[in-house]
Amino acid sequence: MEDKIIEGLAYALPALVTGGVAYFIFSGFLKQENSEKKLELLAEKKKESLPVKLQAYERMLLFCERINPVKLLLRVKPIGDNTDAYLQLLLANIDQEFDHNLVQQLYIGDECWNVIIASKSAVINTLKQIANTSESASDFRENVLLEYSKKVPQTDTAIAFLKNDVRKLL
Repeated sequence: MEDKIIEGLAYALPALVTGGVAYFIFSGFLKQENSEKKLELLAEKKKESLPVKLQAYERMLLFCERINPVKLLLRVKPIGDNTDAYLQLLLANIDQEFDHNLVQQLYIGDECWNVIIASKSAVINTLKQIANTSESASDFRENVLLEYSKKVPQTDTAIAFLKNDVRKLL
């Protein structure tokens, strides 16, 4: 009887070892195949979302160009000679541009979005400061142009940041 048990173990043991090895090989194969599928899906998802992200960056770059104070003054002419009315017209134009592009924050990074917000705020603050020292709308325009002939517009910092983020995406 002991011989039968030993003989049964002699047949069962190689079968169990072979079964265990086959199990580990197939489970490893399945894990590798699943991870490859996940990578393929991730690559496809990135491929599909890249154009949307790039479009968001393009729109925000355009926003920065449009709120550049020099370009803004050339595009938006004063209605009268009142400095405050002209300042309000410029600020309304900036806010309208911003509101139009508000949804783009979904597609660009938080840090980049914060740089754009900071740039917008800096432009607004500079315009307000210059308006306080200006006597008329034409004087205000001249003072803004003089100010920005001496220094780089804040929007250029945001544009550089946007370009850097796009380089990382590509």
